[in-house]
Amino acid sequence: MSHDATLAHSLKPRHVTMISIGGIIGAGIFVGSSTAIHIAGPAVLATYFLCGLLVFVIMRMLGEMAMARPGVGSFTGYTSLGLGPWAGFTNAWLYYYFWVTTIAFEALAGADMLATLVAVPAWILAALLIVVMTGVNLLSVKAYGEFELWFASFKVVTIIGFITLGLGYIFGFGPGPAALAGQIASHGGIVPNGFGAIFLAVPTVIFSMMGSEVATIAAVETEDPATNVVRSARTVALRIMFFYIGSIAVILAILPWGSAIEGSSPFIAALRVVHVPYAETVITAVVFTAIVSCLNSAIYVTSRMLYEMGQRGDGPASFAKTSNRKVPDRGIFISALLGFAVVITAIISRKGIYAFLLQSAGATILFVYLLIILSQIKLRRRLEAAGETLPVKVWLFPYVSLAAAAGIVAVLVMMLVMPDQRTEVELSAGVFVLCVAIYAAFVQRNRAGGLYGKTIH
Repeated sequence: MSHDATLAHSLKPRHVTMISIGGIIGAGIFVGSSTAIHIAGPAVLATYFLCGLLVFVIMRMLGEMAMARPGVGSFTGYTSLGLGPWAGFTNAWLYYYFWVTTIAFEALAGADMLATLVAVPAWILAALLIVVMTGVNLLSVKAYGEFELWFASFKVVTIIGFITLGLGYIFGFGPGPAALAGQIASHGGIVPNGFGAIFLAVPTVIFSMMGSEVATIAAVETEDPATNVVRSARTVALRIMFFYIGSIAVILAILPWGSAIEGSSPFIAALRVVHVPYAETVITAVVFTAIVSCLNSAIYVTSRMLYEMGQRGDGPASFAKTSNRKVPDRGIFISALLGFAVVITAIISRKGIYAFLLQSAGATILFVYLLIILSQIKLRRRLEAAGETLPVKVWLFPYVSLAAAAGIVAVLVMMLVMPDQRTEVELSAGVFVLCVAIYAAFVQRNRAGGLYGKTIH
C-alpha cells in the first residue's frame, strides 16, 4: 500500500561508493573484454584509457551540475534544467527503456548459468531471479545498498586478487618480464591490427563501462546528495584505470592476445596459464554475482526513474507514491512486471520481438550521455552568464565538454558503419525520436490539464 511521496535517505557514502564501483565492474570486463582484445590486441589498453576518460568527464559534469543546483534529483533533472522539459522527459524514458530491457537480459543470463546446475526451464529461473531482486528492493533502499555493497566487494576482491597474482607471476614465479614482453612482440607487437583498431574497439569497451551514473541516482537517497555525486565523480577514473587497465594489462602480459576467444572469459584463460586450481569456478561465480548485481540495480534504477518522472511531470503522478518503507513500490512492481514481459518475448520470439527490443534499447544509453553533455554545456553557459561561482567545474570549458560530445557522436558513427551494429543505432535513434514526438503530442498538453506532476524550474 502506498502512502506518500517521500523517499528514505538511509544510504551512506560507502553504499554510493560501492554502487559506483559495482556499476563499472560487470560481466563486460570478465567476459566482454575478450571481444575488445580480439579487435585491438594489446592496443586495447589505449581504448580502455580513452573510454575511461570519457566516462570520467561525464561524471565530472554530473558533479558540476549537482553542486550548482543541489536537490534537483538524478541526472535527468539536470537535463531538464539545461535543455528544457522535453530533454528531461526524453532522457528519463530512454534510460528507463534501456534498464527495463536490461532486467530481462540479466535475468535470462543468470537463468542460463543456473540451468547448468538445475533442470528447470530458463523462464522460470529468470522469473525467480526477478522475484528475489524485487523483494530486496521492496524491503528498503538500505537493503538494496547493502546487497550492492557486498556484490561489489566480491568483484573488487576478485580483481585485486587477480592483479596481485598476475604481477607475482610476471615478476616472480613466472618466466619473467623479458619472456612475457617477447611474447607480445612475437604476436604482432603492441598494435597488431593497426591504430584504427583502437577506435574500432571503442563501442565494445564503452558499453562495458556504463553504469557509473547509477551512483548519481542512489546519491539522491543520501543525506548529502550533491557531495556524494562529486565524491563518486572524483574517484571513478582511478577505479576504471585500476580495475580495467590493470586487469587487462595483466591478461595481455600472461596470455597471447590472439588466444582470447570471443565470448569466453580471458580471466579464466590467463589463470589457466598460471595453473590456478578452480579458476573457472571462481570466475563463473563472480560473473554470476555481476549479473545478479546488475539485475538488482536495474530494478532499483527503473523504479526511481518512474518515481522521479511522476514527481516532475514526465509521467503519471501516481508513480511518485511510496510505501511505508519509503520505497516507490508501484515503480518496483511495474518495472519487474515489464522486465518479465520482455523475458516472455525471449521465450516465444528470441530472434524476433526480443531481438528487436534489445537492439532498439542497445544504443539508447549513448543518446542519454549525449543529452547529459549538451545540458551541462547549456547550463554552464547560463550560470556563468548570470555571474554565479561554481564550486565544482569541468576543466577547460567548453573544449573538454565539446570533445566529450564529439566522442559520443564518433562512437555512434562508428557503430553506423559497422554492419553488425548499424541496426542497433538506427532503432535506438527511432526510440529517441518517438520519445520527443510523444512529449510534443501529449505531455505538454496534459500538463496544462493537471494529469501530470510539476515541471522543474
